Amino acid sequence: MRKKLLLILPVIFFACSGQSQEILARLSVITSKVSTQVDKKIFQTLQTGLTNFLNSRKWTNDVFQPSEKIQCSFLITIEQDLGGNVFKGKMTVQAARPAYNTTYDSPLLNFQDDNIVFKYQEFQPIEFNENRVQGNDPMAANLTAILAYYVNIILGFDYDSYSLRGGDLFFQKAWNIVNNAPDSRDITGWKSFEGLRNRYWLAENMNNSRFALMHDVFYSYYRSGIDVFFENEEAGRSGIINSLNFLNTINTENPNSMILQLFFQGKGNELVKIFSKAGNEQKSRAKDLLVRLDITNSNLYKDLK
Repeated sequence: MRKKLLLILPVIFFACSGQSQEILARLSVITSKVSTQVDKKIFQTLQTGLTNFLNSRKWTNDVFQPSEKIQCSFLITIEQDLGGNVFKGKMTVQAARPAYNTTYDSPLLNFQDDNIVFKYQEFQPIEFNENRVQGNDPMAANLTAILAYYVNIILGFDYDSYSLRGGDLFFQKAWNIVNNAPDSRDITGWKSFEGLRNRYWLAENMNNSRFALMHDVFYSYYRSGIDVFFENEEAGRSGIINSLNFLNTINTENPNSMILQLFFQGKGNELVKIFSKAGNEQKSRAKDLLVRLDITNSNLYKDLK
């Protein structure tokens, strides 16, 4: 059993095919935007192969009980057929974490990656070697490298949420994938100069000592907040306020950082519900912090009166 809370309720958020290890993933490939001469049944084959890749691979050295498997989904939208079995699109990655002793699932990651390009021929082996990320064909290796990268990011966030700095190993693995990523003219998302919110910067932030407090954020928000909220609302809110204070410190020292923006994606409604019944002083403090830190959802937080 891995060193984290044993959750006593079954995971019901996502269904998956095949025998899973640490990951309970659902993956879908959407091709409605593509006008192509390629037989679209290859995308169904791809979807099945990638789902098995995610759910059957052993990603850690720990043993997960069925109730501990991490719920996540990957939605790949193919937007262009570039020819030569090369496709371009985007990917939405979501992950959730169950609150201790409840049926509630709290968002852990919600991110859209707009830099997805890969080569795929039907029935080609779907493989990933963390010691040889590029493979023989960088374009063919790119999609599994991206999936392995996000699995490690999800594992890092999940482990951080149960023990302080528990996710370090997985963030380091994600960083290793970045540093050894497939390299080709059409491949993007792995380099610092290719954008401000991409795979490079997410892994960089979680491995950079300047953002060390982010590990405290995840631990405080989930382990000291979400996990205790339904038994002791006062203590749960205090844990979440602590995480917001950490985020405020990070924002002061590193304004507009990617990781801070990423943290709030998918959490707006959850935070409103958490603080809607708080006392006036705590509610006011939460509102001030949230409006400042999560500008995208500022109008949502203004309802905290």
